[in-house]
Amino acid sequence: MARILIVEDDESVRSFTARAIAASGHEVETAEDGDEGLENIRKAGGGYDLVLSDIRMPAMDGIEMAKRAASEFPGLKILLMTGYAEQRERAADLAGIIIDVVPKPFTLHEIRLKVAQALQ
Repeated sequence: MARILIVEDDESVRSFTARAIAASGHEVETAEDGDEGLENIRKAGGGYDLVLSDIRMPAMDGIEMAKRAASEFPGLKILLMTGYAEQRERAADLAGIIIDVVPKPFTLHEIRLKVAQALQ
């Protein structure tokens, strides 16, 4: 299956999402913010099949992390998630970098479906 990095500052959302995706048979790693997420991406040499990141986080947000990761690893698939409409609008100019933005809250089925679509 796929190797997926989840970058999310909210521990409950991070663990729910990680369990949901791991239950689909994927190898899941997590990071607590954009700085840690970018560090993990660099350490892995961009070797993730998908990066699923929240947009709004302390330190480096998901949009900045996506831009930096995509500039260093152009083939990296990135899926963002947010519970804020204004953050979703901020991600609109990232069409060439990200796959989509998943609205939060999401169900187990919804996040599994979005990840499956992103991996196709």
